[in-house]
Amino acid sequence: MSYTYAQLKQAIQDYVETTETTFVANVPLFIRSAEERILKSVQLSLFRKNATTTLSGGSQYLPCPSDFLSPWSLSFTPASGDKTFLRFKSVSFVQSYNPGPSDTGSPRYYAQFDVDNFILSPTTDASYTAELHYLYRPASITAGAEDGTTWLSTNADLSLLYACLIEAYIFLKGEQDLLSYYDKRFNESLMGLKQLGEAKETTDEYDFGQLIRPKQ
Repeated sequence: MSYTYAQLKQAIQDYVETTETTFVANVPLFIRSAEERILKSVQLSLFRKNATTTLSGGSQYLPCPSDFLSPWSLSFTPASGDKTFLRFKSVSFVQSYNPGPSDTGSPRYYAQFDVDNFILSPTTDASYTAELHYLYRPASITAGAEDGTTWLSTNADLSLLYACLIEAYIFLKGEQDLLSYYDKRFNESLMGLKQLGEAKETTDEYDFGQLIRPKQ
């Protein structure tokens, strides 16, 4: 099944059997915390994003997108037309590779300089069209309408529900055995989600054959 925002809020209240005012007011927080838990627990194509940007000539820095969390890859297209991928390194490596920022060239390396910028090496010798593939946080279901859905509420409904119930039961300081049960159900549902995101989404049958679970 899938949940709309309104249905998910109602399901949380029904499972924990409370409509207490403070609890209901915090339900959107439980949902956002649950979405964050899933984001940090499994790799899904849902959390990947591509952005076209420009490597500015004479600059050794590239601003990160506003919704950026971590990089997957950074590439640019030189005059030859052949896409070139930069190697991700530490800041110290990038700075030692090109100790003189005024020395320019075709970029070879990049690093996360701070929360808002990458540093490139060598300093870019011309402006290039670049493509950044990165991890980002999709919009929460709480940011939409009552009848709205998201990929998680449609395709990972069990993981989302049980993650919400964990957050809700922590808030209520509920019985430990029931909290453990919700945690167990969350982890069971997460295993299927991880198989989708980290196996099925990253392979195809032509190259790897049919995915088969190990025999018990």
